[in-house]
Amino acid sequence: MKFDIIVLGSGPGGYVTAIRASQLGFKTAVIEKEELGGVCLNWGCIPTKALLKSAQVFEYINHAEEFGISVNKATADFNNVIKRSRDVAVGMSKGVSYLMNKNKIEVIKGFGKIKSGGKVEVSLNGKISEYSANHIIIATGARSRVLPNLPQDGKKVIGYREALVLEKMPKKMVIVGSGAIGVEFAYFYNAMGADVTIVEYQPQIVPIEDNDISKQLQKSFKKSGITVMTNSSVDNVDTSGKGCKVNIITKKGNETIDCDLVLSAVGIQANIENIGLEEVGVKVENGKVLVDEYYCTNIPGYYAIGDILPNQALAHVASAEGITCVEKIAGKNPDIINYNNIPGCTYCSPEIASVGLTENQAKEKGYDIKVGKFPFTASGKASASGHKEGFVKVIFDAKYGEWLGCHMIGYNVTEMIAEAVVARKLETTGHEILKSVHPHPTMSEAVMEAVAAAYDEVIHI
Repeated sequence: MKFDIIVLGSGPGGYVTAIRASQLGFKTAVIEKEELGGVCLNWGCIPTKALLKSAQVFEYINHAEEFGISVNKATADFNNVIKRSRDVAVGMSKGVSYLMNKNKIEVIKGFGKIKSGGKVEVSLNGKISEYSANHIIIATGARSRVLPNLPQDGKKVIGYREALVLEKMPKKMVIVGSGAIGVEFAYFYNAMGADVTIVEYQPQIVPIEDNDISKQLQKSFKKSGITVMTNSSVDNVDTSGKGCKVNIITKKGNETIDCDLVLSAVGIQANIENIGLEEVGVKVENGKVLVDEYYCTNIPGYYAIGDILPNQALAHVASAEGITCVEKIAGKNPDIINYNNIPGCTYCSPEIASVGLTENQAKEKGYDIKVGKFPFTASGKASASGHKEGFVKVIFDAKYGEWLGCHMIGYNVTEMIAEAVVARKLETTGHEILKSVHPHPTMSEAVMEAVAAAYDEVIHI
């Protein structure tokens, strides 16, 4: 069967790419071996947010008296919390199926493998079919990275997929790694009542974030009862007994923690094995596919997007790459993506959102900077909402007023970061943000206040 475009994978990179291709008039097919929507909709972004919302509701109820409301002691039905998360994921996957039908995209079930000559081989239940296309876009995503000294058995040492569907609430768990996956699950299981320890190799948790953000999250986590071990690494895990014995190397010496469960959250690994890259001759370096600015591989007619590239492994990045890729194929000459203006969001509590340079990065690049911070303790909306934790931090180039970076930690800040992303895209200066009237009372006016602080015009602190 011949298509104009075949997309290998239906995650937020793949399915968005397919829809845009169809909109542009291409006869399009998507190949998917599991559920439509990929990891993000089924085993990542969406179901984790459903879990986190349940945890947040549970916390609200447990702290209802702070809002003048008396509630009898609440209990969480762990299995129903998991069920709700799965139901949300299933609903979203059905939504993608609807979009495939609406846009007349052929969905081919099975495991796809690219071949030379614009062909893709699809295997399903022992049966092999072959399809061809003028353009083949690889969007196979990634999976949980497994360390040699931390093998996952899926029962006592698990990855994020198992963490989403546990049959029983653990009493005590160790989470290895404090990136987005690690801290989100740390918040969820701690809020649900588990004794949680985070082990992080770097000197600070969420190590890619600005130092001030990392310090605030560590402070918030400790206040919530989460044990944080930085400058530490897991040597090995003994699973021979009923639970786990986690042997940890710290600067002060070795330490052993007994727990029910270990969650390995040490990053992801690209799904590039056995999909035909070697046979076709597609260049790969350090486990990632190499492409140009429009996502063409070294082999004409073959493209790659999303987590298999050496860029930020984020759903919104994969979607943007796919749209850019097919618009270029269609001859529309789209703008190339600026990877320095990609927002990152972490949905633990308090939430984290950031874009651009950290303060240290700006200094390392030689900028003379202006830095402003506005704490949510000084925000009327934050006080009224009962969410005074955190702050907004902004970094500007002192000479030209360029907005170099924006970093937030607090309630719902993932909904606020887009202002900084759009402003930076438009090359907005600090003074333009400062003189744009922000609504009161809102959490978002903290952005304006932080900018005011950078320019010594702040009113409320």
